[in-house]
Amino acid sequence: MYELRLICVLVCCFSSAYKEKMKELSVLSLICSCFYPESRNKLVCEFEGMDELIHNMEVKPIKKRTSGQAFEVILKPLSPVSEVSHSLPSPPKRDISLEDIEKKLEAAEERRKYQEAQVLRALAEKREHERDVLLKAMEENSNFSKMAEEKLHMKMEQIKENREAHMAAMMERLLEKVRTAEMSPPTQVSEGNDIAKLLSLFFL
Repeated sequence: MYELRLICVLVCCFSSAYKEKMKELSVLSLICSCFYPESRNKLVCEFEGMDELIHNMEVKPIKKRTSGQAFEVILKPLSPVSEVSHSLPSPPKRDISLEDIEKKLEAAEERRKYQEAQVLRALAEKREHERDVLLKAMEENSNFSKMAEEKLHMKMEQIKENREAHMAAMMERLLEKVRTAEMSPPTQVSEGNDIAKLLSLFFL
């Protein structure tokens, strides 16, 4: 609190000399700007800040003495104008023209066509996959039928060969009996004739 009072007293003491110094500053800043343009900008900014601080203060003398003067510094509240000045203006709304609407409609139509093409492509791929699966199943079924037919044909061939071999063995035994009967007595010859008749009936 003591430091704040000291600062306020110093500001009040130098406030009267501030305006005179500002007049001298214009000439001094002009000379300095020729040599140091950066320092000129810095000084101007500092004095502008000080000017704003003094402008927001109200200096009120309390009493006069021979040794000096005392002052009361009253800070002014912020005005609503400053709040309005700091607010950023909203950007202006852009009017939508007929050309912009047509462009948006064309872009929407292109997106719709693209999505429709994607759906049709997906359906075509699905149908192609189903057709491939069906063709593969039909091919496997056909191969299974061919294999079953070949197995049946081989089995029938085997049965036919076995039957022919069995018949050949029976014929061989019958012929052996006929030959044996021909070399035997008359009773056996009659039996051989009976066997020969059976053979003739068998081959008819």
